[in-house]
Amino acid sequence: MTHIPPPAEELRYLDTELRQLDARRAQLLARRAWLIQALYPVPAPRPVAAAVRRPETTAPSVQNVLLILGGVLLTIAAIAFTLVSWGHLGITGRSLVLGAVTVAALGAPVPLLRRGLASTAEAVAGLGLALTVLDAYALYEVALPDTDGLGYAAVASAVLAVGWAAYGLTLGASRPAPGVRAHRPGPLRLPLPLATGTAQLPLLLWAGAADAGAHTVTAALLLTAAFDAALALRTPMRSVRVVASVGAYGLGGWGTFAAGWLSWTASGPSAAARAAALLLFAAAIALTAAWRAPVPHVGTGIALTGGLITVAGIGGIPRSALPEAWTVPGYLVCSVALLAVLGTRFPGPVRHGLAQASACVQAVAVLWALPSVAVALLGPLDRAQRAWTGAPATARDAVTTANLPWPPNTATAPLVLGLVAGVLVVATRGTTWRSPALTGALTVAWATALVIPATFELPYAAGLSAQLLLTVTLVAYALRPSRVPTLPAPLVVLCLSLLTSLSLAFLALASEPATLGVLAALTVLFAAAALRPHLGPIAAPASLVHATAFLCAVGASLDRQPQQTALLVLLVPVTAALLAARLGTSPTTVSMEVTGATAALLAVGLAVTDPPMLALVLALCGVIAAGTAVRVDRRPVGYAAAALFVLAAWVRLASWDVGSPEAYTLPVTVPALLVGLLRRREDNRVSSWTAYGPGISVTLVPSLLAAWGDAHWTRPLLLGVAALAVTLAGARHRLQAPLVLGGTVLVLDALHELAPYIAQVAEALPRWAPPALAGLLLLALGATYERRIRDARRVREVLGRMR
Repeated sequence: MTHIPPPAEELRYLDTELRQLDARRAQLLARRAWLIQALYPVPAPRPVAAAVRRPETTAPSVQNVLLILGGVLLTIAAIAFTLVSWGHLGITGRSLVLGAVTVAALGAPVPLLRRGLASTAEAVAGLGLALTVLDAYALYEVALPDTDGLGYAAVASAVLAVGWAAYGLTLGASRPAPGVRAHRPGPLRLPLPLATGTAQLPLLLWAGAADAGAHTVTAALLLTAAFDAALALRTPMRSVRVVASVGAYGLGGWGTFAAGWLSWTASGPSAAARAAALLLFAAAIALTAAWRAPVPHVGTGIALTGGLITVAGIGGIPRSALPEAWTVPGYLVCSVALLAVLGTRFPGPVRHGLAQASACVQAVAVLWALPSVAVALLGPLDRAQRAWTGAPATARDAVTTANLPWPPNTATAPLVLGLVAGVLVVATRGTTWRSPALTGALTVAWATALVIPATFELPYAAGLSAQLLLTVTLVAYALRPSRVPTLPAPLVVLCLSLLTSLSLAFLALASEPATLGVLAALTVLFAAAALRPHLGPIAAPASLVHATAFLCAVGASLDRQPQQTALLVLLVPVTAALLAARLGTSPTTVSMEVTGATAALLAVGLAVTDPPMLALVLALCGVIAAGTAVRVDRRPVGYAAAALFVLAAWVRLASWDVGSPEAYTLPVTVPALLVGLLRRREDNRVSSWTAYGPGISVTLVPSLLAAWGDAHWTRPLLLGVAALAVTLAGARHRLQAPLVLGGTVLVLDALHELAPYIAQVAEALPRWAPPALAGLLLLALGATYERRIRDARRVREVLGRMR
């Protein structure tokens, strides 16, 4: 038999074994560490070298700073010698000294370049170039003091530019000596950029010396810009190209702006022609630069600028001779002429840039005509406040008011819009964006037709007929089958026709016959368009909207009150409900139902001032909603029908001055309980609170509130009987909602009846009774609480003793 020691002895045995194992493990770990050290010795750490401080600047930077400072100081000294210390030497000595220093400074870079000292040569060459400017000044002060200063400066700047350019090109051929490595090959950096910058001055200084006019100064600016553009396109040196580009953009922009201002302020065709010549010269510079531009998108941008300058130049000539209304058409015709380059062999960037310039001018022309379109489209809205006050004399009078006058100088707006529409149709043949271009052309053509009657001040009847004809044309175009994919979408055309019809409806409010005739025609027109399935979602609601307006106009024409007109308006939701039931799941169904519901709300609003008529309208709306709820997919509308019937009953009761709440709540309770009963029969898992709670509470709660404020005994008695019946029904069928609601109302009703007697008992008790009762209640609660705590402790102790 196996001997099992006592627990204490077994514990001591286990502790001894664990201590022996720990000691053995420590010996094995120490041996393992020694073996690893013997097999893989760790090298001794290297001494950390002292951190080397790195210089903050490089040697070439220090060299360049020293050379620049030296050249600047020498230049300042030369200027001081020339301007201040000039009188200490004679004419010969002064010329020899300055000439000798200049020759030495200009010749020193040659041996320096051969020795590879390019930076030093650059600094000395800069000093020499500065001395040449001082030589020119000295020559003027000594030999030519009576010469015109600006003229001499023009000649001197031209000579210096040529001389510096020759000097830079000559030194560009210098090569370092054999065995000497040059740090920077090629010519010096300073002479050629300085020569380019100095070349900007001669023509401007010459124009100033000659007291030239604005046209001559502008020509000088443009000639200098042309020289800069040619130099920037042909020179291989980046520094020269940068200086020339800055000059070309700066002086070219300045000259173009000056020429444009001369064209805009020209007093006649002759002055406009001279300004146009300058602008065309600027455009030629821009187009030449675009032709030779190495980057395509840069060339496109420059060609765009050149195209705009061309339009500004040529369009300024007729502007100076024609009335102000023809200014925009003149520029627009010039922009259309630019599109002739699309069929040429010009480079792609040039053609694209000119086409974009034409598009920009056309867009600006359309924006100029937009105020006229806005007035023609939105001006009739003001007629809603002045309905049937008499037809105006002209179409312009019908769309303008004192606060919205017709834009001045817009007699050519239809011409501008029509020309843009034609360009969009013709110029986009064979392009990938033909379809959006045709849509835009149709929109612009629609705007053209819209503004023609008001622009030419046609008679009111003619303008009304023209707008109706425009609406009919658009709807007919939308109805025709489209077999060409690039043509505008029928929905876009239909939307344009809808906008036109709305403006036309307000425009027809000037007279009663026009209103009735136009609204009837629009109703039939959009009803016909709704026969096409793809147009139904827009055309059907539009037809119903116009029909609603037509019925309102008929009511007003028959001198009916608004509440009487509401019955006519209800024909629209009836029609919408019938057509929606016939269409089924068509996309048009939802839009028609929404429009019908909106018309029903309008009918309610018209009848709101007459409670009996409002009750009738609500009841009829309930009938329409109930008929809609018969459809399987519209069953939730039944709730709206029930609500409408209840509202109709309430409004009728209110019109009869009925103040009893049960008259308002019982019509809701009975249907609600019936619905709950049917719901429980279909699904017995439905809670009684969901099935019966709303129907019971909607009557018992208002009746309870009324009973508490009722001094008679009839209402509390009837309420108590009803609450008792509900409670017994809940107990009989074991339903929580009737039991709780009925019992609660029964108790509260009983308390209301016993309240006077309770008050008498409370007055008969001594004053110490309430505190004593409160104390007894608190003691009872405390004892109960203590007993529960004791029971909880006993349960915890029993659970603790369990194993």
